[in-house]
Amino acid sequence: MRSTKKSALGVIATMLILMATVLSACGGSGSPLPGTGNNTGGKAPADKQVFNWPLAGIADIKTFDPAMATTQTSLQAIGMVFTGLVTLDNDQKVVPELADSWSASDGGKTWTFKLKPNLKFSDGTPVTSADVAYSLNRALLPDLGSPASPSYLNLIKDSDKMLAGKIKTIIGDSVLTPDPNTVVIKITQPAGYFLSTLTYSTAYVVEKKLIDKYGNKNFTDHLTEGGGTGPFKVQEYTHGKRIVFVPNDNYVKAKPTIKVVSTFYKDATTTYEAYKNGQVDQAAVPTDFLNEVQSSKEYHKIPVLSIFYYGLNFMAKPFDNLNIRKAFALALNKDEMMKVVFKNVDVPTNHIVPSGMPGYNENLKGPDGTTSTAGNPTLAKQLFDKGLKEDGYANVAALPKIKFQYASGSADTDKEIAVAVQQWKDVLGVTVQAVPTDFETLSASLPKTVGNASVQMFESGWGADYPDPQDFLTLQFAPGSPNNQTNWGQNKTTDSAIQVQVQKALAAADTEQDTTKRIQAYNDAEQTLVNEVVWLPIFQLARSRVLKSYVVGRTFNAGDSTPPFEWAKVYIANH
Repeated sequence: MRSTKKSALGVIATMLILMATVLSACGGSGSPLPGTGNNTGGKAPADKQVFNWPLAGIADIKTFDPAMATTQTSLQAIGMVFTGLVTLDNDQKVVPELADSWSASDGGKTWTFKLKPNLKFSDGTPVTSADVAYSLNRALLPDLGSPASPSYLNLIKDSDKMLAGKIKTIIGDSVLTPDPNTVVIKITQPAGYFLSTLTYSTAYVVEKKLIDKYGNKNFTDHLTEGGGTGPFKVQEYTHGKRIVFVPNDNYVKAKPTIKVVSTFYKDATTTYEAYKNGQVDQAAVPTDFLNEVQSSKEYHKIPVLSIFYYGLNFMAKPFDNLNIRKAFALALNKDEMMKVVFKNVDVPTNHIVPSGMPGYNENLKGPDGTTSTAGNPTLAKQLFDKGLKEDGYANVAALPKIKFQYASGSADTDKEIAVAVQQWKDVLGVTVQAVPTDFETLSASLPKTVGNASVQMFESGWGADYPDPQDFLTLQFAPGSPNNQTNWGQNKTTDSAIQVQVQKALAAADTEQDTTKRIQAYNDAEQTLVNEVVWLPIFQLARSRVLKSYVVGRTFNAGDSTPPFEWAKVYIANH
């Protein structure tokens, strides 16, 4: 799932991640599930090339409009029908899609894209640079009210003026079309992650004539007539029931050969039961059912680009003390937490930048200088005692009351927090009060912690907006960022000057054009952030799925999405 830059969208991101925790889990491989068909080899006949891929946990997708998407289920459907200039491959690297090539000039502030020849929408209408410009401009229309464009398209010059209604268009201003096969985009500053932002659906190309005919709000009910440039086109969209996708004969890359039927299911358990009954070919596995599938060859565990962490507010006592923060981090045995609570589904971590992300630092160490996620109780107690003395606390009883807020509603999360509270009690002798809080209430309060001590300690999560470490570093910890809810670099702690220097280093890394130097700068900054316990990372979210053995060529990745060109490899085998 994708999150976004602005605070309101960060709230959406956290909500989606928390929902994913309730609805999903993760694991390994083994023998077939009872009652499932086996792959007997060879491709099934053409009339059997149907992949039943459910859309779980919803009665309908929230939107089919690429400019409006913020939820995983909407993005799943949108990614079948629409594409943009660039996309991500299974390794989360930016690769060409509608663009044939690109180049940067003006110190990295002007990007020129050359389109592939003979591009067409699914109805056969030619695609030109004007369609790309129209789509980017449309996504920024104030009247459209895109919840995502202010984040993903904010690097485009004057996009802020467009959103504020101060200018009527960016076409001819920061988005130029010198000829039908060339698009030029001007951005506000050099940014090594700019291409990555264009992989989000807000930059996808939509067909103007369909929107002109049916309107900005209603055109998605008429996608059977055209509208997109993706590997599939819509054959049927019945609200509240299903979407049927069939191959788009005008797709520019290798074309799929299967039909995909996406039926809506109200929850993960219902979907999983449908899988066991042979009604769908793929499903998430709820935690309660892990034991019956973890030995199956149809079972797949895929860590995704989402990190859950505990936030210790630098402006709230006692977390204004570095040694106390480190003590809280090292008192936790994350390995034990994952085993007891999530059945080793999610992956314990010390990282802020998740595994699978370009720029992931395999050599990163925890606050004790090791790669262990099992905690270090001896050092934790030593640091805790040192911190108490530094701040003049006579003993642990003299500490201010510590309240730990987290979003209620998940039994697994309740167990996780209970384990953490008990470990802090066992190792440090400190009593932490767990405060289950209504999700909406907590989500609204977290951005308000910026610059104050209103929330002392909390659990939150962040899912990748785009596959670049900038999204997990600068975006979270820059001065004044609405995501900087632990108040790193904006406090009166003894090491605040160091924090400010790291913030400056992150800003410099954002504009560094040498990729190797940029990644190294992010790695260095992340290590400092972990040493300072700016976040207390707990686990990297993983997906737990089952996939029928007769579905051949289906792949999963850390981005939790299927590259459009990968669908050509998928087929149904005889079974």
